[in-house]
This record gives sequence, structure tokens and C-alpha cells, in this order.
Amino acid sequence: MTMLQESLVDYLQIRRRLGFEMPQDGRLLEGFVEFLEQAGAPGITAELALAWARLPVDAHPHRWRQRLSVARGFARHVATIDPTSEVPSTDLLPGHRSRIAPYIYTEEEIAALMAAARKLQPQLRGMRHATLIGLLAVTGMRPGEAVGLDRQDVDLKNSVVAVRAGKQKKQRELPLHKTTVNALRDYARLRDARIPEPSTPAFFVSARGRRMGREELNRTFMKLVCEVGLDGRGARARPRPHDLRHAFAVNTLLGWYRAGEDIDRRMPLLSTYLGHVDPASTYWYLEAVPELLEMVSRRLEELLEVVS
Repeated sequence: MTMLQESLVDYLQIRRRLGFEMPQDGRLLEGFVEFLEQAGAPGITAELALAWARLPVDAHPHRWRQRLSVARGFARHVATIDPTSEVPSTDLLPGHRSRIAPYIYTEEEIAALMAAARKLQPQLRGMRHATLIGLLAVTGMRPGEAVGLDRQDVDLKNSVVAVRAGKQKKQRELPLHKTTVNALRDYARLRDARIPEPSTPAFFVSARGRRMGREELNRTFMKLVCEVGLDGRGARARPRPHDLRHAFAVNTLLGWYRAGEDIDRRMPLLSTYLGHVDPASTYWYLEAVPELLEMVSRRLEELLEVVS
């Protein structure tokens, strides 16, 4: 095993012990080490890191930037072992990807999606999707977090759900309204009656008694969106389950604004509730959604009037 290969094993072990699973980054770095060794380089150079990051040549510049960022993290680790190893500068490949404005569902649209889901057959499938859509809408959970819930995570007695499958293993607890608790309890009763001995501890179970997958959610949700008539509306070609999370965040901010709340003071609460690692991810909503952008503009005008 070469020095670079040994360094990669050590680097990935350290990162994973810190809670970063790194399945994609690990594969990328294996390719990076192979690229360096094929070039005959004993260590990392900024030039070779740039050449590797720009692959494939027809990729979006933002993708190149991501690849270079992955290589940079590894390069910093190698530099502690080999002082001759170079760390690519952070100002290289400054490509950015513009984020598409999310689709913000109205309450009527969410109700229509849930009603359409309830008509799915068999009955358990319909209730599973209707309950899941409702849970995403009222908690702002990521779809992956919701399908990753185990039975022990859903505490209906104390009206709280524990999110353990969060991004970067960031755990949090979310309170549930009594109507949500009732809906989850109704689903759980039907699930246990139809599948008394599932092969998984998952809360949302497939027809075969296994954990429901993201693929099933996305596939079924796409059909429901078309059936309800939301296809082709908004900045996105088709609304996604993840947009239910965006709708929750936006409606929360709008509710605070209309109630006269201090948005800046409240923002960290929403950021924590959503499980955002970086508060900037929460502030993004203020510029990404027309209603919130208008709200910010009005606040700025009011502030200027007071100052003048």
C-alpha cells in the first residue's frame, strides 16, 4: 500500500469517527488517489488536484468546485504528514450553482395531495402515503428523515418525534400537534393489523413488511402531483416531496412576520428546528421566495423611513 493509499484510509477513518459517513466522498477520493498514482506523483500538487477536479470536462463548474473541495480536505490531512504536499487554494474554481426557487404548496394543494393518496390501493399504501405527506408538511422534515424513522422514534404518548437520520447525523426532537398524533396512530393501527410481523423496525413499512424507500415515495408522489394538477407549475418542472419542507419553512416565516415577530431573533430557532448545519441555509428562504423577498423589501423601506 502506497503512502497516499495509507493516508486515505487514515483520513476516512478519522472523518467517519467524527460522524461523517462520506460514502460519495470516499469513492471520489479513491479515484483522486488513483489519478495521482497514474500521474506518477508521490504526493498531492495543486496542479494535479485542479486537473482531477475538472473531470469530467463537460461537467458544471459547480461540480468541479465540489470535487476540488473534497480533494482539498484530504490534501490538508496529507500535508500534516508530508510537508511537501500542496493544498489547493480556496479561491480556485469559484463556480456556483444557482438554486431553483422551491415550489411552495398551499394548504389546499397539500390537502388535495393527501386526499388523492388516500384513494391508493391497497388501503395501507394509501394511508401510508397520506400520513407521510401530512407529516412532512407539518414538521418540515426531510423526506429521508421521515422514511428513516423507526417505531421507537415516534413517541405518540408524549407527542414528539426524534429525528436520528438527519443530515450529518444531526439529531433533534420535533413536537407534534394532537391532530398529527391522531393521524400517526391511525396509520400505526392499520399497519400493525395488516403486517403484524414486519422484518424492520421502521415506522413506515412497505407492503412486503420492509422499510419504505425514498424511491417509492418519489415515484408515488410524482403520480399524485400529476393527478392533482400541479405538474408544470412554478420554477421547477415538477414539485417534489422535499418542497413540502420548503413550504413549511416559508409559511413559518410568513406567519411570524404577520404576527409582528422579530424575524432575526426567531431565525436561529427555525434553523435548529429544521436541522440546518449552517444558518445561511435558513436565511436563503428570504431571497428565494417572492413573498419573503417582498417582506424583506418592506421592512427595509420602513427602516429607511425611520432613519431618515
